[in-house]
Amino acid sequence: MTKRSIAIMCGLFVALFYALNFTIAKEATPAHIGPFGLSWYRVLGTGAIFWIVATLAGPKEKVPLKELPLIALAAFCGVGFNMVTFMVGLSLTAPISASVLMVTTPIIVLLLSYLFLNEHLKLVRVLGIFIGFAGAALLILSDSSGATATAKNPLLGNILIFVNALSYSFYIILAKKLTKKYHVLTLMKWLYLFGILFITPFGIQEGLAFSWVDSSLYVIMCIGYVVLFSTFGTYMLNIIAIKNLRPSTVAVFIYLQPLIATTVAVGWGKDDLTITKAVAGALIFCGVYLTSKKG
Repeated sequence: MTKRSIAIMCGLFVALFYALNFTIAKEATPAHIGPFGLSWYRVLGTGAIFWIVATLAGPKEKVPLKELPLIALAAFCGVGFNMVTFMVGLSLTAPISASVLMVTTPIIVLLLSYLFLNEHLKLVRVLGIFIGFAGAALLILSDSSGATATAKNPLLGNILIFVNALSYSFYIILAKKLTKKYHVLTLMKWLYLFGILFITPFGIQEGLAFSWVDSSLYVIMCIGYVVLFSTFGTYMLNIIAIKNLRPSTVAVFIYLQPLIATTVAVGWGKDDLTITKAVAGALIFCGVYLTSKKG
């Protein structure tokens, strides 16, 4: 297989792992563990794995001090702030709404690529940006009408998920620059070291308050999935995809997340697919399609 084919396969698995995460993480937070606590375990566990793997199998690669601020910024956007806003937002809103809002990421990446990477932005893509954001606004505002069993504060939750998508988009742009300089294992171990430093002050209290002994095996397995698959697995595979594909191409795989997440959430009885969600999703997908057109 070519490097591009491997990168595309990595992107597909990233979409699958993330899509399942919308429902599985919701099983653990906020009912059993606070969102800050789950984010802390997520970063702490994944960081430990990356440092062990990088020490045993990674190259002996040094990172100069002048590069650490850029890596720290990427860690803030893609590990620290990104994960906190996602977990807190997911704990307040419904899985389908969260997954649909994440589809705005390719639109944001395109806009950032135009601003920072000098990618050409045609009129049709500008139209797509406005349509996509209109769909996001519709979903955020329509979900503000009232709380449900799975969405305690949908307006705030949806805003945080959108902020998470914005933060993750900045991470993709920054990571693209860094992957040209460093091996993926070297980069990921440093990203997660800074991520641990960022998130510990916010998550350590909720994390230590969680009782592993008194918790059920099901909840522990959900937390394990969040750490091993939706964090270590996705970041390891995604950095390979980012290294070998354009940022806007990597973001395209997020299209699959709402389809899988909606199927899982509805199938497990964790959420309902309403007309408003479907219309908002259609607007976002239309915007994504227009922004990704080459002609």
